[in-house]
Amino acid sequence: MSKNIVIVGAGFAGVWSALGAARVLDINGKTADVDVTLVSPRPELVIRPRLYEPSPHEMTAPLMPVLDAVGVKFVGAEVERIDTSARQLHARTADGRNINLAYDRLLLTSGSQLNRPPVPGLAEYAFASDQLPDAVELEEHLIGLRNLPDSPGRNTVVVVGGGFTGLEVATELPEKLRKILGPTVPFRVVVVERADEIGPDLGPNPRPLIIEALKQMGIEFQVGSGVVAIDADGVQTANGQRIDAQTVIWTGGLVASGLTTQVSSQLDRLGRAEVTDDLRVIGTDHVFAAGDVARALTDDQGHYALMSCQHAIIMGRFGGHNVAADLLGVPTLPYRQPFYATCLDLGEWGAVYTEGWDRQIVLTHDEGKERKRMINTQWIYPPAANRADALAAGDPLASF
Repeated sequence: MSKNIVIVGAGFAGVWSALGAARVLDINGKTADVDVTLVSPRPELVIRPRLYEPSPHEMTAPLMPVLDAVGVKFVGAEVERIDTSARQLHARTADGRNINLAYDRLLLTSGSQLNRPPVPGLAEYAFASDQLPDAVELEEHLIGLRNLPDSPGRNTVVVVGGGFTGLEVATELPEKLRKILGPTVPFRVVVVERADEIGPDLGPNPRPLIIEALKQMGIEFQVGSGVVAIDADGVQTANGQRIDAQTVIWTGGLVASGLTTQVSSQLDRLGRAEVTDDLRVIGTDHVFAAGDVARALTDDQGHYALMSCQHAIIMGRFGGHNVAADLLGVPTLPYRQPFYATCLDLGEWGAVYTEGWDRQIVLTHDEGKERKRMINTQWIYPPAANRADALAAGDPLASF
């Protein structure tokens, strides 16, 4: 009777986990003895890092060709409950059917979602670009602005949060707004960051270039006071300022999928499960986690993985390798990802590419932009749908 590996979530970690698990089974000649099943609502990878770009509805990649190439099964369903004692998942399909899936090993890769704290008006009036439906709704709203009466509020966009996502969203807006409202209509883009510096998590090295880009594009930024209320006509900040805007975009950070609470009681402040070096959820012997749901050390200097696709892809490879290796009784591998880079898109100004946790500047302006295009259009997409390339893409020791 076949054994079952079930992977929950088809984001970056989940897709590369499936390839990693299939690779281990192939190497050990066990493809006929173990089923690998990927569970997610739809058989597509949402290219989430690109949802700030134009045409977000196009930012998906089909998964069935590459999954078929490596013999991974797909179940289209949303997992609602995980019973670790019975080793069973309870899920709901798109047509409303309840299904149960048994597993011998589980790999949780259910990702993250936008943190939406109880700020008055946030749920009712703020837009986002976190998930595909959010980004499509935002784009439709922006396009619809041209049909509204000209006013300062119509022509103002407030971006709440001046971190990585907020900056990429904000710096894409000038070009979008000129195309929508016309080249002669004055507009305002205002970034509101509650920390004392713009780009607080990006460190001091890129900051002068970020400020240069914002000023060059006429984007305002306000730091040291967050948004405390949102309504249909704008925002109120903690220092009492009122900004009239008919478009408010919330980019207030990420939290892990709530499924982590069902597999672990040891969670960090972002809801991520604590894991061992081989990505096994602490306190279990058969559940692994990778990507945004795992608090995992990347190196021996104490750096933990961020909620990013570069960490999710590599961690997914290790997670897939280890969940299959553990089931087969062969050695697992300690997850390590010492190389770290960032590439921040700054719209028409270009992009800033840095390397290392101290974010040393490597490429800027057009050269940085070209690196960003390569990352966004090539490096983060699934491999070609042939067995050899797809299995090779699951190698945890391969370079990114």
